[in-house]
Amino acid sequence: MANNPVTPSARRSFLNRLNAGAAAIAGLALGRAAQAQSRPAAKFEPTRYDKDDWLEIPSKNRFLLDTNKAEGVGNALLWGANYIRTSQTEYGLQPSDLAFIIVVRHRSVSFGYNDAMWAKYGEAISKQLNFVDPKTKEAPKTNVFNYGEEGSPRGNFESMSKSGIHVAVCATATRGMATLLAKATNQDVEAVFKELTSNLVKGGRMVPAGIMTVARAIEHGYAAVATS
Repeated sequence: MANNPVTPSARRSFLNRLNAGAAAIAGLALGRAAQAQSRPAAKFEPTRYDKDDWLEIPSKNRFLLDTNKAEGVGNALLWGANYIRTSQTEYGLQPSDLAFIIVVRHRSVSFGYNDAMWAKYGEAISKQLNFVDPKTKEAPKTNVFNYGEEGSPRGNFESMSKSGIHVAVCATATRGMATLLAKATNQDVEAVFKELTSNLVKGGRMVPAGIMTVARAIEHGYAAVATS
């Protein structure tokens, strides 16, 4: 058999081709990785539910104030009145241009009930919340946030309902309140729950859970602010 040794130049040529091929493969892999990284992720689209259709209020702007205790309701009515007023004076918007929601949940839920409920359960609610009428320093006989004071910049449920605000009242917290009130007054829980849900402030609507309304409203494009 003839001896056919590989020359140094042939060996160098082979190694050069091998290195070039490896570099090409590496470059292709890096290019694909870079392309995958630069490709934009699919845009998140939240699921829509029929029970949240009421959030689609025709409007130019959407705003929500979330409350969970008494002072938060006061802040919401103060800030809300300012929001409506400034929208008119500075932006030329009418209340009908705004989708505006106040959420009452947890320890503020009782302020979503009308005067009839406070007349009946005010003393029991006062004990549960450790809350008294700021004027009389006694258990409230009316929903104190239904009314305003002359010269006060704070709104109230009665007046702001005319501006089209919606008050989302937490059903979960209402059931808890109904349980406490039923025990305090020796009544059936379901009967008290039904009574409370049927006696809301003007503009009020019962929602499954206040915190869920906050989350769903954000998904529907509302700017949300916690008041306390």
